[in-house]
Amino acid sequence: MKKIAKEFKEFIARGNVMDMAVGIIIGAAFKAIVDSLVADIISPLIGMAGGLDFSQYSLKLNEEATLNYGNFITAIINFLIMAIIIFFIVKAFNKISTIGKKEEAPADPTEKECPYCKSMIPIGATKCAHCTSDLS
Repeated sequence: MKKIAKEFKEFIARGNVMDMAVGIIIGAAFKAIVDSLVADIISPLIGMAGGLDFSQYSLKLNEEATLNYGNFITAIINFLIMAIIIFFIVKAFNKISTIGKKEEAPADPTEKECPYCKSMIPIGATKCAHCTSDLS
């Protein structure tokens, strides 16, 4: 039992697991913000424009069952907003990570193409090794 406990402790102590846990916790908190944005700001604005309140849309199937497709539409809107926000955050992080990095200059070519046989030959060659043509 001690061996399993030790292995579990090593597994939890790895950096990847801790990073993932922090990401999940922040993601859950961020989801609450996006849910509030959709429910409290976007849905009422859409409702003003078109008289729509998605949370009220449902279909009664029988006495006990109701299909709440309005809540599903709201969940789709939440997902799209979260995806857009995450896209812009990742785009900003990628832009920030490139600041200060020097772009590597492309290496000088070491070969050229023979105009006669189209084989690759050294840049400084005056005669093609493949077709023996004289090169200028």
